[in-house]
Amino acid sequence: MSAASKVVGRDELVRRVVEARARGTTVALANGLFDLLHVGHLRYLEAAAEEADLLVVAVNADASARALKGAGRPVVPEAERAELVAGLACVDLVTVFSERDVVPLLRPDVHCKGTDYTAETVPERDEARALGVRVAITGDPKDHATRDMIGKIRNLP
Repeated sequence: MSAASKVVGRDELVRRVVEARARGTTVALANGLFDLLHVGHLRYLEAAAEEADLLVVAVNADASARALKGAGRPVVPEAERAELVAGLACVDLVTVFSERDVVPLLRPDVHCKGTDYTAETVPERDEARALGVRVAITGDPKDHATRDMIGKIRNLP
């Protein structure tokens, strides 16, 4: 399956997830900006994929990326970020989202967040608990950041 065919709109995402669940498939949901893809992103998503049978990744829309990270972000437009994430072998489906909270997007079996969070600081924590969604912290220590990459690039001779 090509990366571009893994990037789907909301209705198609729901249709595919409903079909997968009918087959007994468990679903993990991860989300983020994924502005300049780096090894920390890969490790986060690979670990998230281990939490369920199907990994869905929700990529922040450009407007929400700007709201979270400030002017000048994202560097890479949402459609390209989504396609890059979809190209990772561990990712099954990708959608772009503009909402602040991703849990209602899909109501996954497990909601995965990176190690820059703890079980108590996940923004969707209360809603996930209320819906019976398990929260998992996945990936390696937060030693990689897009802002650091941007800083290095800016300081090149």
